[in-house]
Amino acid sequence: MQDVWDQRSCVTSSAEETVRLGRAFAETLRSPSVVLLHGELGAGKTTFTRGLVNGLGAQDDPVRSPTFTLVNPYSGNVPIYHVDLYRVDTLRDLETIGMDEISNQDAIVIVEWGEKLRPQPESGWKVIISDLGGERRKVEFSKL
Repeated sequence: MQDVWDQRSCVTSSAEETVRLGRAFAETLRSPSVVLLHGELGAGKTTFTRGLVNGLGAQDDPVRSPTFTLVNPYSGNVPIYHVDLYRVDTLRDLETIGMDEISNQDAIVIVEWGEKLRPQPESGWKVIISDLGGERRKVEFSKL
């Protein structure tokens, strides 16, 4: 049976709806899993991640964009790594932040700017978030 999230597209009308969508999507994930987030600056990748991390059981820390720290770990029902590759330009940069080690753990790995991840994972999810103006976002899900 095809996963209900496969090739699904949703439109949210507020940041709260985008968080709720992330929380609902989290219920479908099993560890280990990689979620590659795509979207322009301000599209809502971190907002979606906030719901995703909360839906995976992490309650202790507020979810913030790891633009400068590059990796934010969270303790949920499973280990969670929130990675931001916006400032990463080379394979050496990926090695420096330990992407190989993170990717090989029994964890959920959420990667903002997922198109920069090299090599691309063979399985997992691609989530494209598009700004439709105001607080409206289009969120598209597809399996890798």
